[in-house]
Amino acid sequence: MAAETQAARVGIVCGSRSDFPVMEKAVEMLGKLEVPCELHAISAHRAPDLLFRFVARAEKSGIRVIIAGAGGAAHLPGVIAAKTIMPVIGVPIPTQIGGGLDSLLSIVQMPKGIPVATVAVGGAENAALLAAEILALSDPALRARLVSYREGQTRSIEEDESNANLRGAG
Repeated sequence: MAAETQAARVGIVCGSRSDFPVMEKAVEMLGKLEVPCELHAISAHRAPDLLFRFVARAEKSGIRVIIAGAGGAAHLPGVIAAKTIMPVIGVPIPTQIGGGLDSLLSIVQMPKGIPVATVAVGGAENAALLAAEILALSDPALRARLVSYREGQTRSIEEDESNANLRGAG
């Protein structure tokens, strides 16, 4: 699944297709920002060789950031980070055990030397925004789209009728 036809700049990986409803939110956000991406279901436990091939191919194919969603033991982001120096952003997938706290703790507790940036449980949209911010460091057009996105967020709050009595106050 790709957000655009040009080479993906963000690789999105999750442990199984059951994680797609969460991770597709990252695809949607990157699409809004016009950042090409691709989404794969590759288990670190059931298909490690396939995962290693994906990571080896990623840099050569133009991917610059990887977002990895995982639930439960949540090894996927850490395994990917161990195989590349590209930034890896972990998305803890909600689970039946503590609502995903197990996933969060598994991803955030990486050993020294193998960092994984970690967002909130189910926080695929923020993972996409973080990936876009990393890419925007060397892409002025993407930076402008991010600024526009943030300005739109601000406008929507300022225009909210529940805030009408605050307009012009100050």
